[in-house]
Amino acid sequence: MEKEFYVYIMANHRNGALYTGVTSNLIKRVWQHKYDSTEGFTYKYQIHDLVYFEKHESSYSAIQREKRLKEWQRKWKLDLIESVNPYWNDLYETII
Repeated sequence: MEKEFYVYIMANHRNGALYTGVTSNLIKRVWQHKYDSTEGFTYKYQIHDLVYFEKHESSYSAIQREKRLKEWQRKWKLDLIESVNPYWNDLYETII
């Protein structure tokens, strides 16, 4: 079985602070953000909602995509989120 990798975006509320990350275990990583298991940006800004994610077949493609997204203008990220999640629902329940 090949490992899957994910690029994800989390937010503290609609149009609020955004965090973009990459992981090989989306459920575990989002849980860590939701329950403030580590200090950092998501802890400081109380970023707990998974609002976007995409699956990649390799760590390389996921990391490259994450780097590109981090260079994007904020408006582009908001448009990306709203293209698949127009109500900014927390998608965590859909992945567990």
